[in-house]
Amino acid sequence: MQWQTAWKVSGLMLLAVLVLISCTTTPQQRTATTPQRTTGEVIDDATITTRVKSSLVADPVVSATAINVDTSRGIVNLAGLVNSERERQRAIQLAQATPGVQRVEAQNLHVRR
Repeated sequence: MQWQTAWKVSGLMLLAVLVLISCTTTPQQRTATTPQRTTGEVIDDATITTRVKSSLVADPVVSATAINVDTSRGIVNLAGLVNSERERQRAIQLAQATPGVQRVEAQNLHVRR
């Protein structure tokens, strides 16, 4: 069971890094509303996102597949639909406890009615 969890976490970490790297913008795509981030910031944000997602996957209260995690300059945005306020609060708590997180925004993380 521990090996399965370890493989899942490793897979999620690799996937998150690859997705975030492939989603970075080129200089031609940047606008005044999307300030340029350094390569180091992009890597730091990818690491934070991976750590948050890994924490969500490992937690028995949280349904990690229902929560989207996005990080920009250390600010973590959580979005999606969860089954209870307890699950929502736990996801926020896990994100806040992650090293490197400056702030957690969860206004788009809603409880399913």
